[in-house]
Amino acid sequence: MSYKIAAASEDGEQINLNFGAAQQFLIYEVNEDGVLALLEERSVPEGQEDVSGCGSQSCSGGGGGCHGSGAVSQKVDLLSDCRCIVCKKIGFPIQKQFEKKTISTFEISGSLNEVLDKITLYFYRSDHHQTLKGIAKQ
Repeated sequence: MSYKIAAASEDGEQINLNFGAAQQFLIYEVNEDGVLALLEERSVPEGQEDVSGCGSQSCSGGGGGCHGSGAVSQKVDLLSDCRCIVCKKIGFPIQKQFEKKTISTFEISGSLNEVLDKITLYFYRSDHHQTLKGIAKQ
């Protein structure tokens, strides 16, 4: 079964945006064989940018200003067809919204290709009931 991954990247090479600051997400599709391909660039509708109050600041989830709800829910709904969201930082209340939709979130920064390779390997092994040992080291 194929699935989608949403990545918050400013330049298409690095995962370098907080969820709240992302005005668009790169949507990748992973097919049954684990092959990854860019499907689309999905823009956040006007008026929903930086709705969480996070901006480029660090979101710790504990008083970091990431407490938006109404517009954030619409931004979460925009990505509700994805299996996971990858961004530099994401506030705890937003993580909980994704969790309710059974969507995984990953807070990480680094090379987009390296991160996506590790995540697809993680899901492949998880889906095929294989050991997850050693994924972080690869």
